Amino acid sequence: MNKAEILIIDDEPQIRKLLEINLESNGYKVWQAETGKDGVLMAANHPPELILLDIGLPDRSGHEVLKDLRTWYNKSIIILSVQNSEEDIVKALDNGATDYLTKPFRVNELLARMRSCIRRNNTDDTKSIFVMDDLQIDFVSRVVTKNECILRLTSTEYNLLCLFARNEGRVLTHQFILREVWGVGYQTETQYLRVFIGTLRKKIEDNPNIPRHIITESGVGYRFN
Repeated sequence: MNKAEILIIDDEPQIRKLLEINLESNGYKVWQAETGKDGVLMAANHPPELILLDIGLPDRSGHEVLKDLRTWYNKSIIILSVQNSEEDIVKALDNGATDYLTKPFRVNELLARMRSCIRRNNTDDTKSIFVMDDLQIDFVSRVVTKNECILRLTSTEYNLLCLFARNEGRVLTHQFILREVWGVGYQTETQYLRVFIGTLRKKIEDNPNIPRHIITESGVGYRFN
């Protein structure tokens, strides 16, 4: 049993019921709120392990609720919304959403993304070694190995890989990556980012044309799996 507590902030009773049934059958404890105001109060009084947040709430925008939560809540928030425009997705991710799924969604996919988020919540940020399949990053020595062979990465490639590793499973927007790795002045240089993603994939992926680690989220950014 997972026992993790999940807060659902959504005004649609049928969605809340669907989520409640599936989450509880997978061992989660579920709390529910119909409005943004109630959701923020519930989260403040009893911080959950993860929040599922709708954008179209009756009392205020889910984007505003997200920004309020992010002033103090540092665990995962997954957006569930019928709004599927690139603008809405990028806005939510830039405001601090961990992930974004559009309705209707596949329950098994949601559960998988929740597990990834909760694993990251429980990861010690001070860990000096990151391991994923055949890939290993030693943050102290700044050494990256694949199948126990040292990879020759440039400083920028290394910083890019570390950013992905520290945000495993989370969708990172182009603007966020460019700002974190290159600085504020590079936030519009998406072509610049694509070039470095390509070179990094050649070094860490078994098949750069069919990547299994650095996954493209079309029009939005990248996810590290």
